[in-house]
Amino acid sequence: MSDTVEWTPAGVDRDVPSVARIYDYLLGGSHNFAPDRAMANRLLAVQPNVADIARGNRAFLRRAVQFMAEAGVRQFLDLGSGIPTAGNVHEIAQKVLPGSRVVYVDYEGVAVAHSQLLLAENEDATIVQCDVTRPNDVLNAEETRRLIDFSQPVGLLAITIGHYLPPDCDPAGVFARYRDAIAPGSHLALTHLTDDFTSVHGDEIIETMKSTQNHVFPRTREQVLELFGDFELVEPGLVTTSGWRPDHGIAPAVEPERDGLYAGVAVKP
Repeated sequence: MSDTVEWTPAGVDRDVPSVARIYDYLLGGSHNFAPDRAMANRLLAVQPNVADIARGNRAFLRRAVQFMAEAGVRQFLDLGSGIPTAGNVHEIAQKVLPGSRVVYVDYEGVAVAHSQLLLAENEDATIVQCDVTRPNDVLNAEETRRLIDFSQPVGLLAITIGHYLPPDCDPAGVFARYRDAIAPGSHLALTHLTDDFTSVHGDEIIETMKSTQNHVFPRTREQVLELFGDFELVEPGLVTTSGWRPDHGIAPAVEPERDGLYAGVAVKP
């Protein structure tokens, strides 16, 4: 797609790569600019498996939302939701439970603008433009309060958002605020980049991402587990993306390290 397009919201800096637009490109989307594509190609040079990591992450999201919906969760809060693509949370949840309500949260202009267009005629789904590191702003936003009843279970989605939270913003404290806000029976699903695996090339990814709007902070398995707090992990626990309840007939990756991301779903007791 041409970079001189009408879909670009006012104020979007097209010269600085954005993780939302890089992810869109890796998934085969068209809402990205030349600098985003150049950065994606730099990441591919460092980690040739990065597009597979993105697709595996998206597949985990689908399975996790379906799992939650089949468990009776009827409302979802998707932190760092990114640019809309096929198989969005509301499409998955509303297919299982019609009337399920979804609040997407992102601060990137292209992601917000296209979510607004996508959701214009869906009364049960909306987008809130907020920084997820400010939980009170997210939780108290008018549109959040319109669709989410915090006295009932919530499906909280933190898919590839934790590794964009710098240590100085207290990631554990940010996650704790969201966990505290949701009712017993709520679910938390997250994926997180790790540098536990040498094949991920975490140091090179960190350095490459420094020239984007979003720096990256991989964490160890123990650090990722801390983000769940006292929530109880469902089987198979914290694994890599392809190993979490793979679809019938599809085996987990032969080399789980190639997934690059830890993934898990936990329930609030």
